[in-house]
Amino acid sequence: MSSPDRGDTVTIHDVTDAAARIRGVAHRTPVVRSRTLDALVGAEVHLKCENLQRIGAFKFRGAYNAMSRLSPEQLRRGVVTYSSGNHAQAVALAARELGSTAVIVMPEDSPPLKLAATRGYGAEIVTYDRYTGDRVPIGEHIAAERGLAIVPPYDHPHVIAGQGTAGLELVQDAGRLDAMVVPVGGGGLMAGCATAATAVHPGIRMIGVEPAAGDDTRRSLAAGHRVRIPVPRTIADGQAAETPGELTFAINQKLVSDIVVVSDDEIRAAMAWAFERLKLVLEPSGATPLAVLLAGRLDPVPRLIGVVLSGGNIGPAQFAALLA
Repeated sequence: MSSPDRGDTVTIHDVTDAAARIRGVAHRTPVVRSRTLDALVGAEVHLKCENLQRIGAFKFRGAYNAMSRLSPEQLRRGVVTYSSGNHAQAVALAARELGSTAVIVMPEDSPPLKLAATRGYGAEIVTYDRYTGDRVPIGEHIAAERGLAIVPPYDHPHVIAGQGTAGLELVQDAGRLDAMVVPVGGGGLMAGCATAATAVHPGIRMIGVEPAAGDDTRRSLAAGHRVRIPVPRTIADGQAAETPGELTFAINQKLVSDIVVVSDDEIRAAMAWAFERLKLVLEPSGATPLAVLLAGRLDPVPRLIGVVLSGGNIGPAQFAALLA
C-alpha cells in the first residue's frame, strides 16, 4: 500500500463500500443523547460513541478497510505503520483478524495503555523520540528492508473512507443534522465524515476541533496551504499533528466550514463531565468535540448537532492524574 497520488480522492461510494467491508467486524457504535447536555448547549445533540469501538477508537474502521484490500502476498509479508497509539492498535488488531503481522513505529512516550494494548494484539513495536525523530522515514525504512506494506494513519483513500463510516452511521441514525463536530488530528476522520455527511445532507456545517497547542489544520486553512508547526505539547496526544495530510487537507479544504480550538483545561473539564453525567470514558482527543460544546464555542449554535467522540483509550491512572 503506497501513499495516495495527488489525483486520488474519496467519494460517498467509497464510504458505503467501506461500510460493507467492515460490517460484522467493526462495531456499529451507539448514538447517545442527554437532555442535560441539550439544555446546556441549547441544541439537540447526538453523540457518536467511537470510544466504544473495537480497540477503543474509530481508527479500527480505516485500518481494517485498507488492509482488507491487500493481496494475499502482502498480508503474508505483513504491514508497517506509525502512530501515537490508536492507529497502532487498529492496525495490530486488523492484522490479527486478517491473518497477517504488523510492525508499529510509536513514540517512546506513548500512553502505557496504548503500548501494552498494541503489543497485546501481537504487533512488534519500534519506538522513537517524537520531539527529535521523524516516524515516516523510520517506517519507510522498515518497509523497504522487510518488504512490508505501509498502512498510513490517515493520508490514504481507503483509510479515509473507512473512517468516514462513523459519520455515515451518525447521519443514518440521527437523521438530518445542521452541523457535525469532529476532532481533527491528521484529518482522516474529518475528511471521511465530511465526505459522507455532505453527500447525505448537503449544506451541513462540518466543524473541526483541534487542541489550541496543535492547530495546524486551522492555520493551514487560513493560509490556503498546508503549514507545519512545532510538535504540539498537549494532553490530546491523538491530535498532536505537525501538519495536515496532503489528501486529507485537500478534502477538508473543500468541505470543512470551520475549525475551533479548545484548551487542555477545557478538554479535562469535558472528560470529567462525560464521566460524571454520561458515564462515558473519553481520552483527551475523544473529548475535544464535547469540550467545544461545553465551552460555548459554537456561534451561532446549530439546532441539530452530531458529535463524534473519537476514542476512549486511557488508563485509570492517567485518567485520574489528568483530572486531579
